[in-house]
Amino acid sequence: MMQLVIVLGTMIAVGTILYGVKAMKSNKTGNLRTQLLTSIGLFSAMVVAFVVVGADQVVLAATAETANTAAATGLSLGDGFKYLAAALSTGLATIGTGVAVGSVGSSAIGAVSEDPTILGKTLIFVGMAEGIAIYGMIISILILFI
Repeated sequence: MMQLVIVLGTMIAVGTILYGVKAMKSNKTGNLRTQLLTSIGLFSAMVVAFVVVGADQVVLAATAETANTAAATGLSLGDGFKYLAAALSTGLATIGTGVAVGSVGSSAIGAVSEDPTILGKTLIFVGMAEGIAIYGMIISILILFI
């Protein structure tokens, strides 16, 4: 049963990629929100399928393996959550930076093309947007080492 879910998930991923390539080649435009919600919906459905199908197998294997691994490495559940929180803070900050730099950078290029004397001012705004990623990384370092 687990193999069926893995094959189905792989087919959905490959199909989504092939559809995206086809849409890009044909210059197809559409609603970004609809496409994003479809992708997130399919991903969420696959996560739920993995949890429903493989939950009992994962729990049984994880309990025996976790006891041995925890004894050998000295890691606890709190350490796992610490690493997860650090990864989320860096990852989400980086996504926010990408969105901010995308909009600020395109606006800055448009403004500089009209008036080249404001290049220095626009670089400040782009740098401020990139600072979001640095803040996320600092929070990750604080989570890991304090």
